[in-house]
Amino acid sequence: MTKRVYATVLIAACAGLAGLPGIARSDKPADLKAAAATIDGYRWEFPCKDPMPENPKEGADCVSGLVKGDPNKTDNFAAEKTFGGEKGKRYKVTLRFRGVVEPMMYKDGTKDGDYFYVGGEPDNKTYNIYKLSISSPKAHYYLNRQDKVGHKIFTIDYTKTIEIDGGATVNFLGDGQNGRLISNFLKLTVPDVKPAPKVFNGQFVQMDVVEVVEAK
Repeated sequence: MTKRVYATVLIAACAGLAGLPGIARSDKPADLKAAAATIDGYRWEFPCKDPMPENPKEGADCVSGLVKGDPNKTDNFAAEKTFGGEKGKRYKVTLRFRGVVEPMMYKDGTKDGDYFYVGGEPDNKTYNIYKLSISSPKAHYYLNRQDKVGHKIFTIDYTKTIEIDGGATVNFLGDGQNGRLISNFLKLTVPDVKPAPKVFNGQFVQMDVVEVVEAK
């Protein structure tokens, strides 16, 4: 048997074995999580302007470090990202939200768990808004929903799955509304989320992508 013929037979044999149980194939499926690389790890941050006191007072607020003018108009930020994947395809994206936040009320939407709110609009004019918007399929979500507002601070750690179309625009909005925020007076941290073990002087939410699968 010539070398060329032998090589051909060997390739064919290997191809056949690859189809048998217990034999790994070389053509691995595409890593769909890469489609969400542009949004993975995004952080909403509301820093306090002044250094954190050594012993903060219970319920203390602080001046927002975001303000660069009128506190009623400049206490906010926004970012826009383009989701990857293939246009014409829809993906189920599982997201994990972790952070230290103050409460905010929303209305005319749907409560989903303790903190996640689907659709609707803000229902208070002074507390911090954490908002995630998707252009296609068109939808928006709020991250710090509570039944009532107040001078309290708490940690969040929850996972939600939403749908995003390939090539869709993802918008992130943070709005403090009035130039002040409830400080992290309890010195809360979230394990495995920076700046832990240090305390973040203010509030934040970090969004990490857990899984991406094609919607069927």
